[in-house]
Parts: sequence; C-alpha cells; structure tokens
Amino acid sequence: MKTLLKTLALAASLVLASQAYAQSKEVVIAYQDMVVPWRYAQETQALEKKTGYKITYRKLASGADVIRALASGSVQIGEAGSAPIASGLSQGLDIQLFWILDNINDAEALVVRNGSGIHSLADLKGKRLAVPFVSTSHFHTLLALENAKVDPRAVKIVNLRPPEIAAAWERGDIDATFVWDPVLAKAKKSGTVLTTSGQIARETGKATFDGIVVSRAFARDNDAFLSELVKVLADTDEQYRKNKAAWSADSAQARAVAKWSGAEVAEVPASLGLYEFPTLQQQASAEWLGGGAARSLAATATFLKSQGTIQNVLPDYANGVNATWVRKAAQ
Repeated sequence: MKTLLKTLALAASLVLASQAYAQSKEVVIAYQDMVVPWRYAQETQALEKKTGYKITYRKLASGADVIRALASGSVQIGEAGSAPIASGLSQGLDIQLFWILDNINDAEALVVRNGSGIHSLADLKGKRLAVPFVSTSHFHTLLALENAKVDPRAVKIVNLRPPEIAAAWERGDIDATFVWDPVLAKAKKSGTVLTTSGQIARETGKATFDGIVVSRAFARDNDAFLSELVKVLADTDEQYRKNKAAWSADSAQARAVAKWSGAEVAEVPASLGLYEFPTLQQQASAEWLGGGAARSLAATATFLKSQGTIQNVLPDYANGVNATWVRKAAQ
C-alpha cells in the first residue's frame, strides 16, 4: 500500500512538474500597429517553430496600454516607444529594454489638415492637435513646441489613441495629429507634414525609438527563449535590409505586415522605408543598448517630468536596459 501511495505521489509530482514546465513555455507578447519587419516573423510563426513555446500575440492600442499590461502581469513581453518605456521605468516597473525595434526617424510626423490655416508650429495655437499621451509622438510634440517657443497650453492637445485619431480625423474633429503609420498614411492623404520625429531629433539632439521590453520575472526563467527571440528579430530585419525589393506591395512579406499592423498593403513598402532598423552590432553598440538608449530614456523622462506627465526621474536608466541577449546573438 505504501509503495502504491509513493507511486501515486511520484506520478502526481511529475504531472505537476510537467504542468509547471508547460506553463513556463507560454508567453503573451503585446504588440502595436507599427509597420516593421517583425510582423512577417509573427505571421510565419518563426519564433514558435524555433522555441516550441505557445505564443499569444495581443494587439494593444498604445505604448501606455502596453506598459499597463506589463504592470498587471497580463503580458510578459511588449513593444513600446521610448517615452512610455521611460515612464514605466520611472514609476518603478520591473522591466528591461532588450531590443531596439526601430529608430523612429521620419516614421512619426506632425500632420496638419489641408485648409486648416496651419503653416507653422506657431499656427497651432488654438487648434485641436491629437496625440497618444505618454508616447514618443507626445514627447516630440511637446519638444517641438518648446523648441519653437510655443506654449503647449495655447494648443488644444487631446489624448487619443491611434484608432481614435483615425476616426477623429475622418470626422474632421481635429486640425492636426502627431502619429505613426498606418494612421499617419491616412492623415497624409488630406493633410500636410509640418515636421517629423527625425527632423525634431536633428534640431534638438533628442531621438526617439520603439523598443521591446520584458518583465524581469519572465526573463529570469526564460533566458534561452529571449536569445531565440533576438535571433528571429535580427534575422527578419536583415532579410528586409538586404533585399527591400522583395518586400514589395504584392509580396507575402508586405501582406503579413499589413495584416498584423492594419496598414494598407500598398502603403507598406513606403512606411517601412521611413524607419531605420539597427543591426545586431548596432544594437549592442554605445549608440543603443550599450549606453545610448539609457541616455535617451533619461532625457525623455526629464522632459516628461518637466511637463508634469511623470513625477519621478531615476538617477540612471542603465538598469532598465539589458544587452545580454543581443551580445549573445552577435557572437
């Protein structure tokens, strides 16, 4: 009888261990509507095939939503812009940036409605400008206004997420927006670009980027998975960089990007061309995960605090950046 009980106990423990292992091989990844090569890897299930993990991709409407989801534990990995990442770290969220999804460059822009009478940043006074709050676009909106010596309080800045911006633009409820594709491409059809994130970065020295962050709790137990994720990201970006012609509007790659991002497939090649995608070597360099990203996050946090968007700025943001998996992949 004792032997039987021991056998049953052992079997039960093995089942529990198996369940725990199975649970450890599941992950929820939050993504947004950015038009990036990584969408093709999502479509082809490249990461699932390499790791055997069950992956659930959850599309969220803004970086602020992603940060909230990470804070709640409902997702373990997520895409967000440098502004919401800086905000999350400043609030003590236990996450680390481990991949630069893109250097935003000209992929985010301030567009004004044709016929609105807006021809300069000064003309935005009294106008309705929509932007997702605590986003890279929000950061550069405030920075551009400050650089042009325009009081943000003189502009009717409204907090809308990209899908809401698209609807508001269509209805004519807003005069301008600072946003990214696919909404940016739609706004350009009846609007004019006043400035871009790339231009603002060149004028102020404060660039923005989109990154991928992971909760430390998940990272501790899933080191191999993160190494494979980085390899998939790097490989997909390299495919695009080496043969952009293969990502034409009628390609499987462009169709996948359009499907996952919500963009029009005909607009995908031009949208991809607005971003810069750092190589593995660049990712690990002093420009990005080797130091530059932490400095950018610190500058972003300092500015956001000055605008009352966040309450605290950390002494150093290097602890919120982890180049471990990029360095492994680059070896």
